[in-house]
Amino acid sequence: MSLPILLTVDDDPSVSRAVARDLRRRYGRDYRVMRAASGADALEALREIKLRGETVAAILADYRMPQMNGIEFLEQAMDLFPHARRALLTAYADTEAAIQAINVVDVDHYLLKPWDPPEEKLYPVVDALVETWKAVGDRPVEEVKVVGHRWSEPAYRVRDFLARNAVPYRWYSVDEPEGRRLLDAAGAGPDDIPVVVTPDGESLVKPSTAEIAAAAGLSTDPAGDFYDLVVVGGGPAGLGAAVYGASEGLRTVLVEKQATGGQAGQSSRIENYLGFPDGVSGAQLTDRARRQARKFGAEVLTARKVKALEARGSARVVRFEDGTEISAHSVILATGVMYRALDAAGCRDLTGRGIFYGSASTEAQACEGEHVYIVGGANSAGQAAVFFSRHARKVTLLVRGKDLAQSMSHYLIEQIDAIGNIEVRVRTTVAAAHGGDRLERLTLADADTGETEDVPCRHVFVFIGAAPHTDWLGDAVARDAHGFVCTGPDLLDEGRRPAGWPPDRDPYYLESSIPGVFVAGDVRAQSVKRVASAVGEGAMAVTLVHRYLEER
Repeated sequence: MSLPILLTVDDDPSVSRAVARDLRRRYGRDYRVMRAASGADALEALREIKLRGETVAAILADYRMPQMNGIEFLEQAMDLFPHARRALLTAYADTEAAIQAINVVDVDHYLLKPWDPPEEKLYPVVDALVETWKAVGDRPVEEVKVVGHRWSEPAYRVRDFLARNAVPYRWYSVDEPEGRRLLDAAGAGPDDIPVVVTPDGESLVKPSTAEIAAAAGLSTDPAGDFYDLVVVGGGPAGLGAAVYGASEGLRTVLVEKQATGGQAGQSSRIENYLGFPDGVSGAQLTDRARRQARKFGAEVLTARKVKALEARGSARVVRFEDGTEISAHSVILATGVMYRALDAAGCRDLTGRGIFYGSASTEAQACEGEHVYIVGGANSAGQAAVFFSRHARKVTLLVRGKDLAQSMSHYLIEQIDAIGNIEVRVRTTVAAAHGGDRLERLTLADADTGETEDVPCRHVFVFIGAAPHTDWLGDAVARDAHGFVCTGPDLLDEGRRPAGWPPDRDPYYLESSIPGVFVAGDVRAQSVKRVASAVGEGAMAVTLVHRYLEER
């Protein structure tokens, strides 16, 4: 079998030779390095490669080329080899164009010329490109098939789980001929939905999340029973802890009950995260962090719900809902928060059938030409409003407070003001939801006058409040009145340490009332609710884990 190809495109012969030379030096054993002098020549070469049935792992194209610049070339190259990873070679003066290309044509990276020394400036980028290509490759995508009713909450949960875990799937409605054929083949009927058909033909009727995860090839079982560090929760804080823990030599396992990324992973675009001036979607950021954690050797377990935490001698034990358990020298709790449920009449019955929590990007296509309502006034609600404004005819943002400035970042308020099809209604709440098989209308209430209004509505997305994922902890660790976990100085009562605290020291800053159990991110009492601070706390918690382990 022929080697996969690394293709470089540059009209400057000296630059073309230099980049090819450096690539051959590092990757020549495993990849065939080819170069072209123009976009047109490169496209012709790619067509021949396609006809020969060979694969292209990565393409590096110069931005400034005559007739066809690098961005224009990469747009056409994607049609031939959509899985090939892409990088733009650019001069310092063209970095703005390169950054735009990352978002416009899905360029993975840009490289500034000169890239000397290549060990620092070229090879890390190409390493990332080929690693991503290996994960995706040019293999046919093996899809999971999901059969269900459009307005079935269990079917929605299946689709949402697969989408958030980046598992390719195809949706079939039970009302369509192909959907009925799949049900017949599975020996199921309309009352058995949702039905999940795996790529190898196995049929799962009304499957649990764990069954879907196993069938989709996600890791669900730990490789061992004892670790240096168990991270509970796969949001930014948990992923940050897993990356730093594994990279610093700790045998690390991350446990997530649903999908890595948490609330941040559901964000359509995060624009105030350091290093991403043009923003990054929560899914992209999560995918990179997950791959980074695995690169350093961390295990990532999905669809494993944690039931309890206990100290058993020097071990810290995490027990799962299925009765199994794993132990470790230390634990980092990074379970984050969840959106509070609307408590208005009718909302519970219509959840997943028009009322959704989080961005629910799987619903974007269904919102084409619709009037969508977003409930909430913080950044997550604003990001959702901007996202759905690209699909919906109109988006109405329902805000309980007197204005957006109380809870939303200034940059996001300016974006919303500039989008013509977004309407903001302040001092407005949802009083009731109405519908049969699906949501049909909302009753809105004016908080100042008490007047109500019925509006037709088929889609509402809710982003209100934040309830911590800590009920499962019980009395194991100290929590505040709202359920957030207390740490460090907050555990001291007039300088006195918590009752039953064994070490001859005060709790470390992120340490809970159990020595060796640390807390990071939104679940921690008094934390800053930002992605960057959550990642930082995850990294800081690992530093404190090392300090704790040195005491043992």
